[in-house]
Amino acid sequence: MEEGPEGRFWSLFTRLFKGRDDLPLAELIESAQQDGEIKPEDALVLLKVLKLGEKQVADIMVPRTDMVCADEEDGVAEVTRLIVEHGHSRIPVYRENRDHILGVVHAKDLLRFLMDASAPPPPLARVMRKPLYIPETKNLREMLAEFQRARIHIAVALDEYGGTSGLVTLEDVLEEIVGEIEDEHDPTRPAEFQELENGSYRFHGRFPLEELAERFGIELNSDQVETLGGYLSDLAGRVPRPGESFEAAGRRFTVVEADRRQVRWVLAEPLPEEPGGDELPA
Repeated sequence: MEEGPEGRFWSLFTRLFKGRDDLPLAELIESAQQDGEIKPEDALVLLKVLKLGEKQVADIMVPRTDMVCADEEDGVAEVTRLIVEHGHSRIPVYRENRDHILGVVHAKDLLRFLMDASAPPPPLARVMRKPLYIPETKNLREMLAEFQRARIHIAVALDEYGGTSGLVTLEDVLEEIVGEIEDEHDPTRPAEFQELENGSYRFHGRFPLEELAERFGIELNSDQVETLGGYLSDLAGRVPRPGESFEAAGRRFTVVEADRRQVRWVLAEPLPEEPGGDELPA
């Protein structure tokens, strides 16, 4: 049987740390990186895998209000429109309201029926698959294992009352390990930065800290993150909200755009120089 993602990680742990069980795993990973046994980027991934158990589905799911769904009374044409318009390959189907998710329509299943132009469009019930229901409190390590065990890529998250609270996908969980995954349906990534007036810049949240130092002389040092958005999130202890500002390296960094998972755009402005020895007016 092919070894799953968690199995491969534990195999790596065993190979690297055999006979070194006197330290917590996180410290063993950092020690292995310092000794040159694993690359820094591999160490970062391993540390993120360990932290999956610290986050819940509710932390990363698409909330109920943002879910793209179809009513069971909708026809195949409407579901096809949703798939094309939103770029999703799986559309949940509900009865009456989103608290009653009946199933999930997969684009590839729909395509099999649409290829036969002579046949009448099938009812949605015929092409739906059974949904996977999970509590919103399930931690991400368990969620990853559940996706692997069920061979499913999407799950409906339920609140304590059994109502729908959101939707989580395998991609959402994997992005917690490797960062945002882009596909052909994602919008084209804009320019990484824009030069503004008065020495100010607008940076994409994924702009690398190393390049920020090399090209702009902005030194933001961190052993935990590699991007500007990650740096600000690390400072805040969460994903900062639009409008929040942070001062570092002689600049004010203001979050311009962010969503529930990441910082997307940041405005970097030079801090005004304080007059030497002069008191600021009250």
